[in-house]
Amino acid sequence: MRPVKQMTTEVTRGPINLVLLGPPGAGKGTQAVEFAQRHGTPKISTGDILREAVRSETDLGRLAKVTMDAGGLVDDQLMIAIVRERLTRGDVERGFVLDGFPRTVAQAIALDEIMTGQGCLTVVDIAVPDDALVERLARRRVCGQCGNPTSVAAGEARDRCEKCGGELVLRSDDTESTVRERLRVYAEATKPLVDFYSSRPTFRAVDGQQSPAAVGAALAQAVEEMRAARSAGDCGAEGTAG
Repeated sequence: MRPVKQMTTEVTRGPINLVLLGPPGAGKGTQAVEFAQRHGTPKISTGDILREAVRSETDLGRLAKVTMDAGGLVDDQLMIAIVRERLTRGDVERGFVLDGFPRTVAQAIALDEIMTGQGCLTVVDIAVPDDALVERLARRRVCGQCGNPTSVAAGEARDRCEKCGGELVLRSDDTESTVRERLRVYAEATKPLVDFYSSRPTFRAVDGQQSPAAVGAALAQAVEEMRAARSAGDCGAEGTAG
């Protein structure tokens, strides 16, 4: 009995390997940062690791730079290779929060393979209807000086950043037509990930229309529920069993 009890405790307290999904404007970037800080794990975004790989002039970084300098998109295989290398580092021993990866089912399959023997993935989709996202992003302003994002209520006459006093501007990709196009691209390319993960006991969807604090609480609860499912050793996918 004692060895079984010890193994259960060990798994329950194991690393939290969290993947956050959600459309543009759902707030997953904010939630990823706060969750990672709360649990002492790195928040890993594709943009961050691409820039780091290019800056460090690794072999993969040089390949990525050639593609980006030519105006192209980094393909699945190169992105998978860069993420694979990032997840070998010592700072992920307690887990990680992935924001922006995987973006395709092919990347998700590769992530399962990368995670073999490394513990379970927990996957949370922050769900927000398209119309709510369009309205939310239409209120978003970004400081042209420090980059701090701010939400401006309808009819509110506020055009200065509370942080530094810089001018608040509407991002070109936050106009309604651009947002709807970004959502269309998301639905076509990335939303199939929800179907890929949704049958797993380590998948949850949370309501992203709540306040950021309420979304954070729902996210924390979802992760705890999935850790309980994980304690039975059920990752929901053969590739992530560990």
